[in-house]
Amino acid sequence: MTILKTSVAKKVAMALSALFLVLFILVHLAINLTLIYPGKEAFDAAVEFMATNPFIQIMQPILFLVFIFHITMGIYLEWTNQSKRSVKYVKSNPGAASSWASRNMIWTGLFVLLFLIIHLLNYFVPFKTQDITDHYALVIGLFKNPVYTLLYVLAFVALGIHLSHGFQSAFQSLGTPREKCNKALVVTGNIIALLVAFGFSAIAIYFYFI
Repeated sequence: MTILKTSVAKKVAMALSALFLVLFILVHLAINLTLIYPGKEAFDAAVEFMATNPFIQIMQPILFLVFIFHITMGIYLEWTNQSKRSVKYVKSNPGAASSWASRNMIWTGLFVLLFLIIHLLNYFVPFKTQDITDHYALVIGLFKNPVYTLLYVLAFVALGIHLSHGFQSAFQSLGTPREKCNKALVVTGNIIALLVAFGFSAIAIYFYFI
C-alpha cells in the first residue's frame, strides 16, 4: 500500500491497530466478567447478542484483519529495527536503553498469538460449527482443563506485559507530546495491563478451582 511506504506511516498504522485491539480486549474482559457476576444467564445473553447483532457481525472480519495486520506489521517493524542496528543495545546495557517489556514485545506478542490459535480452535470453531446453546458450560468446561487454564493465565500475563509498553508506545507513535503526557500514559498503560492480566487470569483460576 502506497500510504504505508514511510516508516512513520507504518508506525502510525501499527499504533491505531493496537488501540483498536486494546478496546476489543477491554470489551471482551467486561463480557467475561459476567461469567462470575451476574452469571450464566447474563453471559449467555451477551454471547447471543454478539452472535446476532449485525454491527458485531460486520466488526468480526474487521477485527480479524486488524489483528493480522498488527501481527504482520509488528514482525516487519521488529525485523527492520534489528537489521538497522549496527550495535545491539541488548548486548551492552539493555536496562539503560529500554524496559524488558519493550525489548521483548515480539516474543510476548507471538506467545499471545500461539494461545489465540488454541483458543479459537477450542471455543470459536465449536461455536461456529456446532449447535451450541450453553456457551457458559463450554467456557467453564475449558477452564476445568489444567493445561488450557495454565496456558490461558500465562497468555494473559504475557499480554499484560505486552500492553504495559505497547499502550504508551502507540500514543507516542501518534505524536503525543512525550514531556507532557509520558507519565500519564505510562500509568494508564500499566493500569490497563494489570487489569487485563489479572482480570482474565482470575476468571480462569476461579472456575478451575470451584
